[in-house]
Amino acid sequence: QVQLAESGGGLVQAGGSLRLSCAASGGTISRYTMGWFRQAPGKERDFVAAVSRTSGSTYHADSMEGRFTISRDSAKNTVYLQMNNLKPEDTAVYYCAAKDGWVDRLAKEYDYWGQGTQVTVSS
Repeated sequence: QVQLAESGGGLVQAGGSLRLSCAASGGTISRYTMGWFRQAPGKERDFVAAVSRTSGSTYHADSMEGRFTISRDSAKNTVYLQMNNLKPEDTAVYYCAAKDGWVDRLAKEYDYWGQGTQVTVSS
């Protein structure tokens, strides 16, 4: 069973950048579809981005296209989320997740989750 651990969150000013990391153990990321989700207080957990386990193709939520980029480094067994031009509305806890099978944008389809990392964007 794969375990996931996020890091890289923090406080940043609007317009700034952060890179989140998701280190996997107990399994190789190339075996799973890997995703990033975020959850703001009082809101549902929303899809941010995902990378296919087979082709390595990437998918991003429309509202983050061009600002956020998911990538994976199989040698390090780590998935990244590069976030640029951050906005106050990006403030949330960001979660890394893994699932067998195809890419899915629904959080409930993912089987494995990290503990989350807080991202706060000040205006």
